[in-house]
Amino acid sequence: MPEIFADIFTYRENALARTDPRTRLIVSVCAIVLVVCSKGAWYPLAVFLFSIALISLLRVPVRLVAARLLVPMGIVLVIVLLKLFMTAGDPLFQVSFGQMTLTASREGLRSGLILGARVAGAVSMVILLGVTTPAHEVFRALFWMKAPREWVEVAMLMYRYIFVLIETAANMATAQRLRLGYSGARESLRSLGVLSGSVVLRSAEQAMKTSEAMVLRGYQGSLPVSAMPPFTRADLVATLSLCAFFAALFGVLEWPLR
Repeated sequence: MPEIFADIFTYRENALARTDPRTRLIVSVCAIVLVVCSKGAWYPLAVFLFSIALISLLRVPVRLVAARLLVPMGIVLVIVLLKLFMTAGDPLFQVSFGQMTLTASREGLRSGLILGARVAGAVSMVILLGVTTPAHEVFRALFWMKAPREWVEVAMLMYRYIFVLIETAANMATAQRLRLGYSGARESLRSLGVLSGSVVLRSAEQAMKTSEAMVLRGYQGSLPVSAMPPFTRADLVATLSLCAFFAALFGVLEWPLR
């Protein structure tokens, strides 16, 4: 689980890592905005394949990419199924559950696949950013871009303490397993509920301890962050070029749908 959130691969030496983190962040945001604005599935799928290809070239373990894609792809599956059976249109097939019959429609399948492609394209760009840019560089870039300071500081604290909570949850689950807490379906469900509640309570306790510790250390409403170096002309050219590439790809793939 910690590997899903870790940024150990961002410290590898490669062409993307040598670019300015602000360039990577701006280009990623540009590509994601275009994915959200797309009307078809071709552009999101192109972004998805582009991102996965770059991730493969960076030699990121397949199991790590699969783990990071697991939850979003589960959401995609749910979206496709909901759209498939809850959108009126030309019927494709029917599924019966006792006295209830669900009808799948062609329009629902198309709408679900488009939404699923958007999720896949946007998530793949976030994963690509996550394996090429350390978290602290992303936060510094957000400060430089004048993002709401309170939001960024909360995100920094969340990223810092998510590993603490993961370790706590892992230790609790291990203790439950040693006490045969997952020996059966009923015991597993009960243990999972206890574990979830304990982690929520521990997160609230950690939040109070963190707040008190920050105040005792002189926190006065903002965290100190070092300034980033000036944005050079080369960085500007690289940023505009990559944004233009994604814009051109968007125009080529989306123009027939307009």
